[in-house]
Order: sequence, then C-alpha cells, then structure tokens
Amino acid sequence: MEENRSVVASLEGDENLIAAAQHIVMALETNKNLTDDARKLLVELGTQLSSISRAPENKEEELSDIEKRINLIHDKVMNWEVDGEQLMIWDCGPDEANDYVRAVDEARRLAESLESLSLNKDSEENALARKAHVVLQTAMTRLEEELKHILVQNRQPFEPEHMSFRSSEEDTLDDGSIVSFGEDSVDDGLQRDSVSRGAEEYTIDLIHRDVIPDLRCIVNLMFDSKYGRECSQAFISVRKDALDDCLFILEVEKSSIDDILRMEWGTLNSKIRRWIRAIKIFVRVYLASEKWLVDQVFGELESVSAICFAESSKASMMQLLNFAEAIAVSPHQPEKLHRILDMYEVLADLIPDIDTLYSDETGINIKSECQDVLKRLGDCAKATFLDFKSAVASNVSTSAFAGGGIHHLTRYVMNYLRTLTDYSNYLSSLLRDNDTDDPASSSPDSNQATEEDNSVNSPHYLSPISVHFRSLTSILEHNLIDKSKLYKDSSLGCLFLMNNIHYMAEKARNSELRTILGDDWIRKHNWKFQHHAMDYERATWSSILSLLKDEGLYNSGSNSISKTLLKERLQSFYLAFEDVYKNQTGWTIPDIQLRDDLRISTSLKVIQAYRTFVGRHTNHISDKHIKYTADDLENHLMDLFEGSPRSLQHSFHRK
Repeated sequence: MEENRSVVASLEGDENLIAAAQHIVMALETNKNLTDDARKLLVELGTQLSSISRAPENKEEELSDIEKRINLIHDKVMNWEVDGEQLMIWDCGPDEANDYVRAVDEARRLAESLESLSLNKDSEENALARKAHVVLQTAMTRLEEELKHILVQNRQPFEPEHMSFRSSEEDTLDDGSIVSFGEDSVDDGLQRDSVSRGAEEYTIDLIHRDVIPDLRCIVNLMFDSKYGRECSQAFISVRKDALDDCLFILEVEKSSIDDILRMEWGTLNSKIRRWIRAIKIFVRVYLASEKWLVDQVFGELESVSAICFAESSKASMMQLLNFAEAIAVSPHQPEKLHRILDMYEVLADLIPDIDTLYSDETGINIKSECQDVLKRLGDCAKATFLDFKSAVASNVSTSAFAGGGIHHLTRYVMNYLRTLTDYSNYLSSLLRDNDTDDPASSSPDSNQATEEDNSVNSPHYLSPISVHFRSLTSILEHNLIDKSKLYKDSSLGCLFLMNNIHYMAEKARNSELRTILGDDWIRKHNWKFQHHAMDYERATWSSILSLLKDEGLYNSGSNSISKTLLKERLQSFYLAFEDVYKNQTGWTIPDIQLRDDLRISTSLKVIQAYRTFVGRHTNHISDKHIKYTADDLENHLMDLFEGSPRSLQHSFHRK
C-alpha cells in the first residue's frame, strides 16, 4: 500500500512538473525580453534540472536518494557552523547566500514530504524526517542571526537636525518661567514653540534599500518553515533597539513619573520643548519610515507586518506617552499651562497620523493610550486655567501699591491671557463644558456675559474662551478695586484704577485678545478708565478749585471784597497746589499718552479757574501776593505723575 501511494504521488508530481514546464515554454515564446530577476530564476531552475537524476525505481532506492540529499544539505548547513569566528553568509556574497537558501528550502520541502506520509515511529521515513528537522532547526537559528546581522549592519544614520519642522525656538531662549504674580518678566517671558505640521510626512531609509530583498527572502523562508514566531521576535528585538536609539538621538531621556514630578520648572520646561520636537519627528518621520520598512520586509504577510510594527514601536511610544502622562498628573501651576497646551496641541495634531500607522487591531492599545493621554492633558490644561482664575481671585495685598502704577497682577494676568490666544481653538473646546464652573459667576460682568451673550442663537454669542477670559478680567477688576481701597488718599486709588484698567484695555486692543474679548469689552473698559480719571480730578481738585470761588469773600453786610479773606484764600490755594505737586510728582502714570492727556485735562480746568479768579480780583490783589503766574502753574502741572517726588518750597516768590 505504501509503495502504491508513493508511486501515485510520484506520477502526480510528474504531471505537475510537465504542466509547469509547458507554461514556462509558452511564456518564453511570447516574451523575449526578460528581467534580471526572471533570468536569475531560470538559471536556478537550470541548475536544479542538471542535478536531477533519474527517478528511483523502488522505495528503497527513493529513500536512499532522500537520505543522500539530506546528508548533502546537512553538510552544507553545518559548514557554516564551524568553531571559531563565525562568518556571516550574506557577507560572503549573493552566490553563497542563494546556495544556502536553496539548500534550506530543499530541506524544508523534504521534511514536509516525509511528514505527509503515515509514518510509524520506528520507520526509516520517520528517522529521515527527524534528521531533516534537525538540519532545518540549525538553519533557522542561523537565519535568525543573519536577519539580525543584516538589520544592524545596514542601518542608515538618523540625523534629526535635517528635519524641516524643528521647533522654532531653541533651548537657548528664555525658558518662559513665571514664578509668581510679582515678577515683571511676564511681559515677554512667555514664548511659544511652533507645533504646527510644518512639513509633510515623508520617509527616510532606516536601512540600506539593497538588503530589503535579502531580508524578505529570509523572512519568507522562515515563515514557510513554520519558524515565523522566531523570525518576528528577531526582527522586533533589533528594530525596538533602533527606535530606542532614535529617542536617544532626539534627546528624550527615560525618566520615571516620580523623577519628572521632582524636577525644577526650568529643567522640566526644557524637557517639554524637546519632547514636542521629538514626538513630531518620531511619528511623522521615523515611525512612518519604520512602517514602510516593515511592510517591505513582511509585505506578503500583512497581519505579521502589523504585529511587528506595533510590537517594535510600542516601548518607544509608551516612553513618550509616559512623559506626557507625568506632566498631566503634576500639580496645576500657571507657568505650566502654555507648555501643557503645546503638548496637547501637538499630540492632537498627531492623532490622525497615529491612527493611520496603527490601523490594524494590533495597534489598538497604542491608539487608545494616545487618546487617554490626550484627554488627561486636556483635563490638566482646563484645571490649571480654572485654578489660575481662583488664584487671581484670592490674591490679597496688605499694603497699597506704591505710586499707583500698573500692578504686577494686572501685567501678569493680561500677558498670560495674551499668550493663551495662540491656543484659542483648543482652549475654547476644553473650556466648553466648564462654563457653569466659573468662580466669578456671581459678579455682574460675568452674569451679563453668561446670560445675555452666551446663547448660541444670540447675535452676541460668545465662545467658551471669550466667556472665561471676560470672567477672568472681571475677577481681576474686582481684585484691583479691593487693592485701590488700601490707599489713604482716594485720589491715588482712582489713579491706580485708571492706570490698571487702561492697561487692560490697551493690551486687549493691541493684541489677539481683541478678537476674544471683543470690541464692546474694549469700549466698556475705555469708558471705565476715563471715568476713573474724572474721579481722580474730582477727588484731587474739586476742593482746591473751590478756593478760587467768590463765596465767603465779601465783607459782612456789604458787597465789597475782603482783601484779607482774598489774600488768605489765595495763599490756601498755593499751599494746596504745592501739596498736590509734592505728592503727585511721586505718583506714576506709565503710559505716556495717558499721562499727557490727564495733565492737559487737569491743566485746562486748574489754569482756567486760576486765571479767571486772579483776573476778576486783579484790583484787589497786589503783585507781591501772586506767588505763581498761570504759566508757572501750567509748567508745574506738567511735572506730575513722573514717579519722582519734587517740591516747590524754593520757588521764586514775587515781591
């Protein structure tokens, strides 16, 4: 029975060979121009045909022939396993490599043929099958090493400095740190790195392209020989190390979450900036190139290709994501918000790329982790912003701000908001669900913005970021009002509010804040600072200018002016003016235009009242009692608000 089966198999094999040969002949008749690969294949076919001997006539002769072939293959395989320094087959040229591949493939086919027979445990066929498998196992171990060797020796250098979408800011710039509300550096300290797409995705050669056919040949042979698992693991181990090296080149260091949480902000800020640059290059260049390489090597094994790519890149991706996770769970500090939003924006921008790279089920864990980290970064950014609002509301001063100038808190908040305008789309989306969580919802301005303007159908609809920015400026204003009450002189409190609200309005008018806060907000705050300017004039000059009125100057029971009262009234005016001069030259209005406007407005009122009073009583006042001319007073008024106290005690007195 066994002999009959062998004969039948042999006949079927002959028929298949004849059909294949006829197909080759027909193809050659219609195509005279052969590719190099086709010629190479035909040469190999000729070599095999020349080595084929006549078909064995009986079972014993057939088994003897198989044994000889297995022994020849064994010798050929073992010749590469000699003691001492091991030569790599593919380093010895294509002829040696092709010869080895043919021998191993023949061992595979012989093993499969022997396995297909119903063999007894002690049969000669079974013994030959075991021998063929021993040879095949040795060859597979060698092919695994050859695969690793080719991958390692043919790696192409990776040079990130040539990437066209580097961060627009380098680590030599200001680190953008803000330690407290009391620092003036907030004006220009916050600088944003570019996180835009910058350049289209493209691939680079991670290994020399000439060796890809050799890798594909080894892979196919190992999978055909049922050693696919060993092949995949060998490939993954080498490429995993290569991806780790890539992160090292991109200056992404391995750090635990605890290490990151303990870092000083200056160090952490630099690491975040490097992370932003690294993840863009890693995903859009290196992973895209890795995906191309894996597909080329495992092209005919799609599911295996997806697994190898996911497994080789998982550790590196998790290293990048773990860093972002550590930032997301760190304490909510206002100086971190801009960097957190940078990280959120770049990761959100990369999600479509990541989804494309890991389109198979094998990459679902990586995609899921990316989405989770993105959400945690978003939650962290949102919480940090809301905590910042609370911090502004709870910022308490125990003493008045010297000179009535622009408070550090005002500079900090407005510049902070200005820098956040770069993230308006993302931040507005993150704040959408928190409109009702506004800590300033009880303020009149906040209620007005929420109830009147924030209906989607309203022509005055405000985006979530507009609602929250207006709310924060309202919190700031209420805080400033509280700080203005610390001044003993109400005039200085009015000047303080004028300066700060003018600064807020100008900061909004001359930046992207205008599109978020709106022109109506700017108009309202222009009116507010002008109102505070008028309050200052009333608080400072109303009582002084009342001295230049005629009430109380007439002698009792007559219409004549009392010269004594007139002289006293004029001297009181001069003393009051000198007191204002002494105090208010030490006050400050930082904005030049605002300072000049208030000086001119004050001068018009004071000089007009003084000229009128002196002119009306010129016959009753001798020159020796005129301490200052109108021009003198006007010049002195131009000295106010310079922030440097001066005195008029030594001024010229007319005699």
